[in-house]
Amino acid sequence: MLRPIALFAGLSLAVTVALAAPAVRSPRPAPGQTQKPAAPATPAAAPSFDKWWHDGKAELDGYRVTVQRYGQPRSARAVAIFVTEPFSGSRHVKLDDPAKTPADAVDVLKLNLVRDFQTGVYDYHTMLSVFTQARDFSPLKVTFTSSEWCGQVFEELHFWSGFTQHKLFSYFEGESFERKQPYPTSGVSEDNLWIVLRGLRGPFLKPGEKRVVPYLAGAFWRRLAHRDADWMKASIERLARPERVTVPAGAFVADVYEVRPADGRVGRFWIEQAYPRRIVRWQWTAPAAGAPMGGTDAGELTGTTRLDYWRTHDPGDEKLLESIGLGPALK
Repeated sequence: MLRPIALFAGLSLAVTVALAAPAVRSPRPAPGQTQKPAAPATPAAAPSFDKWWHDGKAELDGYRVTVQRYGQPRSARAVAIFVTEPFSGSRHVKLDDPAKTPADAVDVLKLNLVRDFQTGVYDYHTMLSVFTQARDFSPLKVTFTSSEWCGQVFEELHFWSGFTQHKLFSYFEGESFERKQPYPTSGVSEDNLWIVLRGLRGPFLKPGEKRVVPYLAGAFWRRLAHRDADWMKASIERLARPERVTVPAGAFVADVYEVRPADGRVGRFWIEQAYPRRIVRWQWTAPAAGAPMGGTDAGELTGTTRLDYWRTHDPGDEKLLESIGLGPALK
């Protein structure tokens, strides 16, 4: 029997009908359609980070996803939730009342990324959480859960000054561990790319710029591939020219980042030029994977909105998922 790994924490999210910054709608394209643009128009001035991200709402982005599993491409759905919240710098948990411990309070931008897909009779659920300091998007904590019919896995990674603290709890014999590792200067976590490449306080790289950095592969890929969390080298490059891409959410002019870790994978992120610079498409290919949209993981934006989703939990609110291009998980 193949050893299935787990994936996604269900989609009991609810979303409003209005998009935060609606894109131009266009007919649904074939998967992977990309067009080279002419010289892009100058983007409008971006709002301040605080004005946009401290409005009491979260950004919700729906995605149509393809995941390679057991040698076959699997259709999946995903939601990325970006929101600011008060966080404890010493304990790495959300603060109930930051006014009680102001010296310990850190403003974080949090990403929760959930994926759901089917393999035969059973389904996979994963959830990735990334907590970054809102002032510079340096990571504080990453957690990952994976569950399916065979078992569960939980991973927790803390970024402290000079070292990381890593715990993995698995239903597989021999996989669980707890260890510390040096935290390399200028080290980049793959999971944090979902935040830093958006350039919410300014671009991560200039057009045509390339940087080689210490790099830690993402939890989702490591779980599927059964790889250790060891630092390696990776190049991150922003392509010199943007591209015009069409996805189910609409047509966008996007900056393109290419990521090449030493493990042989190639990743690409298409980031809309206009604020809030959402990720409109991503694609990872892995050696000998052979999947049409990438050996590991690929997705394209189906819809987006800003919403205080934690208040939309009544019967009928699940219809609001249509605003991010997704229907209810159960019908």
